[in-house]
Amino acid sequence: MEPGTKLGPYEITEQLGAGGMGEVRLDWCHSLAALLLAILLTTGCTGLDPGPSPLTAEVPLHLEEHFDVATIVGSEVPADAPDAMEWHFDEPQEDWKPVVPWNPTNDPVEVTQLDDALRVTLTDGTRNPNGNPRGGLVLEVPDWNYEDLAHLVVRARTSDDVSDFFIGFNRREGTGTDASGPNPFEHGGDEAPVVSDGTVQTYQLRLDYFWGDPPPEGSIREIGLLFAATDVASIDILSITLIPKVANYANAGAASRTEIRNRIYRQALYTHTPGRVEYRVKIPEAGRLDFAMGVLREDVPVTFRVTAIPDGAGGGEPTALFEERYAVKKGWGQRSVDLADFAGQTVTLGLEAESEAEGRVALWAAPTISGARTTDKPNIIFYIIDGGGADYMSVYGYNRRTTPNLERLAAEGAIFERAYSNSSWTRPSTASFMTSLQHSVLGGFKNGFNVIPDNAPTMAQHMHRAGYQTAVFTSNGNAGRLSSLERGVDVFREAGVTPESKSSVELHENFWAWREAYPSEPYWVHFQTTDVHRSHTPLPPFAGLFISPNRRQIVEEWHRLLQASGVFWRGGKGFEQAGISRVPFVTAQRDLHDETMAHQDYQLGRLMARLKAAGEWEHTLLIVAADHGVGAGSADYGLLMRDSLPPRGPLFHRLPGAPMVRSGTTRIPLIVVWPGRIAPGHRFSQPVSMIDLLPTILDLADLSMPEVMQGQSLAPLLLGEAGWEPRPVILDEFWVDGDTGEFRGRIEVVDGRWGASLEINPHPETPEEERRPVPLLLYDLWNDPHALSSLHEERPDLVEHYTAFLEAQFEAHQLLAQQFTPGEESPLTSEQLRTLRALGYIQ
Repeated sequence: MEPGTKLGPYEITEQLGAGGMGEVRLDWCHSLAALLLAILLTTGCTGLDPGPSPLTAEVPLHLEEHFDVATIVGSEVPADAPDAMEWHFDEPQEDWKPVVPWNPTNDPVEVTQLDDALRVTLTDGTRNPNGNPRGGLVLEVPDWNYEDLAHLVVRARTSDDVSDFFIGFNRREGTGTDASGPNPFEHGGDEAPVVSDGTVQTYQLRLDYFWGDPPPEGSIREIGLLFAATDVASIDILSITLIPKVANYANAGAASRTEIRNRIYRQALYTHTPGRVEYRVKIPEAGRLDFAMGVLREDVPVTFRVTAIPDGAGGGEPTALFEERYAVKKGWGQRSVDLADFAGQTVTLGLEAESEAEGRVALWAAPTISGARTTDKPNIIFYIIDGGGADYMSVYGYNRRTTPNLERLAAEGAIFERAYSNSSWTRPSTASFMTSLQHSVLGGFKNGFNVIPDNAPTMAQHMHRAGYQTAVFTSNGNAGRLSSLERGVDVFREAGVTPESKSSVELHENFWAWREAYPSEPYWVHFQTTDVHRSHTPLPPFAGLFISPNRRQIVEEWHRLLQASGVFWRGGKGFEQAGISRVPFVTAQRDLHDETMAHQDYQLGRLMARLKAAGEWEHTLLIVAADHGVGAGSADYGLLMRDSLPPRGPLFHRLPGAPMVRSGTTRIPLIVVWPGRIAPGHRFSQPVSMIDLLPTILDLADLSMPEVMQGQSLAPLLLGEAGWEPRPVILDEFWVDGDTGEFRGRIEVVDGRWGASLEINPHPETPEEERRPVPLLLYDLWNDPHALSSLHEERPDLVEHYTAFLEAQFEAHQLLAQQFTPGEESPLTSEQLRTLRALGYIQ
């Protein structure tokens, strides 16, 4: 590759120690060897130890986690592997040129060289037929094969309303018409939304992905980078890096990484052909090896082979247990190898890969050895109903029978009447309950994202390290890779479902397919369904249960008119502008919500019935909960219909006027069932929260606790033991100001009867009508569960108390966050440690 700067990602520099220390260590080794020889002769030992103890599989053995004891043969990176290429736009880069639109009525983008970037401006002349500006840059390449390409990495910044950008391949010949639009490329590739807050962002787009188009049949001649905006806008390009696929697999030998096929992410061990990874393993009763095959390209098949050599075989030839040529790039080839004939024996198990062309990458996804169940550890099903507010479930007293199956489950186990999420919507909430750390401790939102720090282990990582098979099935991307929640998960599915209201059906099918492929136990699975998340599209036989088809059509038209009004549902203004009566509209929306809730409940009942039929129910711990209430998934229907609703002020959770302690926003279901271990029929009224669930699960499974956590185990309550004391529930939600680095947001508390919400560092440019009257708002949640009327004027004593309390909590969160700040060493002082221990955040 000629254009750009070669990075040479495969160069490895090895530094060896030299000098006197090396000689001293050598003499020491000689002395030790002599001593060991003397001991062996003295004791009459005639043989040497064959090596480290073999791996065992009393619980599922994840081979990709044991490179430290593996023997790797071959698996060399090709010497002629192409280099990654990088362009820095702090100086002119003539390789990237403004693309000439295919539609002759459009202009190319304007480009301006800045000191550190190339500014790309979408002008009025770049507007496409729908009125939106669009255009970009193009790179000519020397007839590349798209199958060799992995990613295009773009570093860019903008403060303008650039909505997204995408990749195109091979410029069209000739000219188009107005009706055809301005897209100058034959093939449309990956796309990404743009963060428009002025900060420098790094975007990674796949180069082997084609949106709605077949892949190119021939070679790639041009690669385009196109931007779209809603109006005239500019974006500054700091650098562009083009990464070949082999650059993602630059380690010689073997390594592991996350790979996606068929919408399923897997933890995959990879080798280069020819290559072999060997493990000494003691095979359990009814032993089996489960794995999936994967390849990067289809032109040269890879032969996958599994071999075994029993100890004591005298170095004989390995026995081939499995062999198959595989060349399906877009799918996983799930396979199982029977190891039962080796039960009780120690064998050297080999994972081999070869192909006609050396250096091809072979993927062994989630290679797992397991056997008959010998552990008393429970299977764990962590079932999250996304947006499933307790206020609209009959198991919590709602006046419609929306959750009869949850009622039966609650009768078999324990139910918590006052459980809360720790944030008001999916992304911060899920990150918190998966780590037992508050949102501010995890770093808050930075440029719209909250990535869980590497040193904050997730629930999946805890379970995987304990030998559990792990899987996640979610239809909400906010509960997935956006927060790095794929870590520690063997099989991870986060694709959406259309319509959302049938997500439980598809996710349950994914679960049973996984159980068929990996039938051993124990397992941990996290469901996060979107059946009751907006928009509500009830399915038969529940469609029509609470609302007639005719009325549903009328409501859909009202919904369209409200969206067109531009002020959707805020403070009733949207209803007024659209000429729609609020109460009948919201009543109908609640009816649709309730039908989707009934469907979710029914599917959950079917899942439980199948678990019982499969014989897994008696040793399964089931937890049913939610990530937030209905306030984030749609609207809080009860709140919208109240005549006392304030005429002004935002209803939605993201705006500063809406407290998170509001029942419809964060009160969630929490039901725990474990047959034979948790006595049935318990109801607990003490306030608890979702960050309590990680320590609870680890405690019930008799696994070690995290070094740092903010929740407390509910196991003493569930098992009828001493040692649990109620404490206030903390909620928080923060974002980091890109200009100042300050945390801005809210920290709140539910303390028995009282709820308090403290605003931290309000943004100075917040419009007057959205500002709070005072920093702390106070609510009587027993008499005002919707948190409509703050009592800050009537109870100054409580305002003073909770202001001091929440300020101390926030200070503690900031101290604790120092332990999870990537790339920074921030040791805590003894005084800070005492503060954190006093609050129960470290042990």
